[in-house]
Amino acid sequence: MDPNAGKKDLVNRLGPEELKKKLDAETFARRTVSFYRYVRIEEVSAMRDQLYAEWSELDCLGRIYIAQEGINAQMNVPEHHWDAFVEKLYRYREFEDIPFKIAVEDDGKSFLKLTVKVRQHIVADGLTPQDYDVTNVGKHLTAKEWNEAMESGKAVVVDIRNHYESEIGRFEGALLPQAETFREELPEVLEMLKGKEEEKVLLYCTGGIRCEKTSAYLKHHGFTDVNQLHGGIIDYARQIKKEQLPNKFKGKNFVFDERLGEQISEEVIAECHQCGTSCDAHVNCANKDCNLLFIQCPACAEKYKGTCSAHCREVIRLPEEEQKELRKSRAQKKRFHRHKKVDLKQKTTEEKKLTSS
Repeated sequence: MDPNAGKKDLVNRLGPEELKKKLDAETFARRTVSFYRYVRIEEVSAMRDQLYAEWSELDCLGRIYIAQEGINAQMNVPEHHWDAFVEKLYRYREFEDIPFKIAVEDDGKSFLKLTVKVRQHIVADGLTPQDYDVTNVGKHLTAKEWNEAMESGKAVVVDIRNHYESEIGRFEGALLPQAETFREELPEVLEMLKGKEEEKVLLYCTGGIRCEKTSAYLKHHGFTDVNQLHGGIIDYARQIKKEQLPNKFKGKNFVFDERLGEQISEEVIAECHQCGTSCDAHVNCANKDCNLLFIQCPACAEKYKGTCSAHCREVIRLPEEEQKELRKSRAQKKRFHRHKKVDLKQKTTEEKKLTSS
């Protein structure tokens, strides 16, 4: 990297519409990949700038977090730059031979831009290094070993993801925390497993990183047989396909990119939040001031014009200038927040009538 390169060269300045048009115009394929590693990084800001510069040159896109404790990356890489990407990454002592999880479904449009951010933790858990030893992790299981452990009937399976992720896909019989964030989930999992300290515990998540911390957290609290699915659901899907193994995951795997999910099995185990019909497609409310993540079927998408409620549908019908004025109002934001809770969680009598009309 040019040591004189200005910080202005190390951020993206295009808007979402421009980025989407640029991506749609590409004539080459992209590979969506995720990876992480807990490793000591001394000069975090310098590492961030260097990686951003190198990945920009290779036209990579994605969301990457770097902290003193390591790296957590979800990104896509042009196929014709893949070998160069791997070679450059493996030159770093901290990332040598880091394992990759390749997406099972990939249209090359998982990310619109490249974002590399410095964070205190690569996964926010609200804990300090004094709370537990993050390097004392559980046993990593291959897909074959995972299936065998599940089939034994002697293991407790725990989904280490947020409730909206497990809603659309999960391993059958798994304990499903209802937390909104990983920070909230750790104490909830500990409470759910109370009294099972001597039992075999199986942990799984999207790509493995949350299980890494959870396994160390459980071992710190006296659990003696902690196991985690190596590479998470992403690599499980790859392994079962490659090795022709039975698929014990039902539904769709939620992913934190533009796709919002990739199909692992044919089953649809979730429902539209507005009408209750079988559906597992997550969307964000088209009302930009709401932006609620929820499940919506095609019929409700047409009826509500991509919004989560009758209220938000009326908002997006307003002229753009009026919508901007509403977004400026703090009081209006609070009103939207109250409203969306009523619409999708409490389902008032009034909204039920609207839904059925």
